[in-house]
Amino acid sequence: MITSTLNVGDWTGFLGRGLAERELEATLLAAGGMTVKQIARSMGVAPKTCEKRLESARFKMGCRTIRDLVVASIIQGLIAFSAPAQSPQQDESDIHDGIFLA
Repeated sequence: MITSTLNVGDWTGFLGRGLAERELEATLLAAGGMTVKQIARSMGVAPKTCEKRLESARFKMGCRTIRDLVVASIIQGLIAFSAPAQSPQQDESDIHDGIFLA
């Protein structure tokens, strides 16, 4: 079983877990908040091709929407957020003491 990774922005995808490489790439870009047109531009394909990649991924994952696809991919371990490493020096204004602000 192939288990290599694909990194797109702040997201990491794991190949060999059900989605083809281009389906996974489109899913990662969607997880990053891109629209279908933006994803297509980033992948160097037509928007219709991008829609088909996402549709195929949604079908394989049993999802109705792109949002559902991203959530299901995270839950099932196909993609994960990989925060960039922070520098050792942090400004005191960047520390929030574990408080989540919405």
